[in-house]
Amino acid sequence: MRRVVVTGMGAITPIGLNVEDFWNSVKAGKHGFGEVTHFDTTEYKVHLAAEVKGFQGKDYMDPKSARRMELFCQYAVAAAKEAMADAGIDMEKEDPFRVGCSIGSGIGSLQVTEREHKKLLEKGPNRINPLMVPLMISNMAAGNVSIQLGLRGKNINVVTACATGTNSIGEAYRSIQCGEVDVMAAGGTEAAITPLGLGGFAALTALSTSNDPNRCSIPFDKERDGFVMGEGAGIVILEELEHAKARGANILAEVVGYGTTADAYHITSPIEDGSGAARAMKNAIEEAGISCEDLTYINAHGTSTHHNDLFETRAIKNLFQDHAKDLRINSTKSMIGHLLGAAGAVEFIVCVKTIQEGFIHQTVGYQVPDEECDLNYVTEGPIEEDVEYALSNSLGFGGHNASILVKKYRG
Repeated sequence: MRRVVVTGMGAITPIGLNVEDFWNSVKAGKHGFGEVTHFDTTEYKVHLAAEVKGFQGKDYMDPKSARRMELFCQYAVAAAKEAMADAGIDMEKEDPFRVGCSIGSGIGSLQVTEREHKKLLEKGPNRINPLMVPLMISNMAAGNVSIQLGLRGKNINVVTACATGTNSIGEAYRSIQCGEVDVMAAGGTEAAITPLGLGGFAALTALSTSNDPNRCSIPFDKERDGFVMGEGAGIVILEELEHAKARGANILAEVVGYGTTADAYHITSPIEDGSGAARAMKNAIEEAGISCEDLTYINAHGTSTHHNDLFETRAIKNLFQDHAKDLRINSTKSMIGHLLGAAGAVEFIVCVKTIQEGFIHQTVGYQVPDEECDLNYVTEGPIEEDVEYALSNSLGFGGHNASILVKKYRG
């Protein structure tokens, strides 16, 4: 199997419109929660979200292209352009059929769905936008990134709900390992803070009803009552090691393991003993050829829902046994909420930065310990220490589990 490294990263998040600003906000423990501004939430039970602020599609592409993309695609293109620039890839020097794309979205565009349904009801079917379908469908993030950047290799859209970002990066990793491509732009994107999106998740009772921005997304805290919707994109450039070395790339980290399983249990709840997530973590660790004791840090899925945080804690205990208490575990969702299909990709970026800088961020907002969630969730402040391996977990509705393991690049 060929070795796979990370050579570029890009991010659009509620606390920064590029990787540098996002990471600086993470290190400062800054959160992005506030009143929803995209629409009026007066009649809703939920009023807070983590919105992307100050983003303009025309700042990242020509206005005509921006008009032909919904917001989730614009976020993906913006993050992908940053990642490609960070990687220093010149497509004129590459075989475009050896450079591919694995970018997913859990939902696609609810905005266009709502808009065109209103037209259908008020004005009839002949007034529906001819571009409704290509604007709406979730694979268009991958499609638009490939068009904008000239990527003609393998192009896929993984949709596994909240595991989408991690699965997308994992499948890109596999594609390079197996020799299908040399380079992949990979990650996830989401822009689902809409009346239907917020209303749907609220009806499911999955969202926090807190009106306190400092106490709404509080993973592993006993008073947690649901996740907070976020939005944005995370895109990374994965590259075959020898290809990266040949062009003198700056290698940020190495991907060494990927595990993905199903709970086969329930459409929204993880399996109660955490066995599915535990097996995904185990598979990633075994592929890397390390022991559980070699791992010191996990970026948890940590959604701030009762079931997820409890069952993910059980999964970690299930696999790591006595070593579980020695792990540093945090949740980036404590600052940016749940980016759904983009969550795992943005959290992957956090893992790479954690390895690079030896900085494990705090799980922000945590105050009340839960006797059933009794591991070290980095609640007292950030920790500065050397991190050799970082494991990122994602769990999705439908019982999808995905774990990806990143290592400090040693040559």
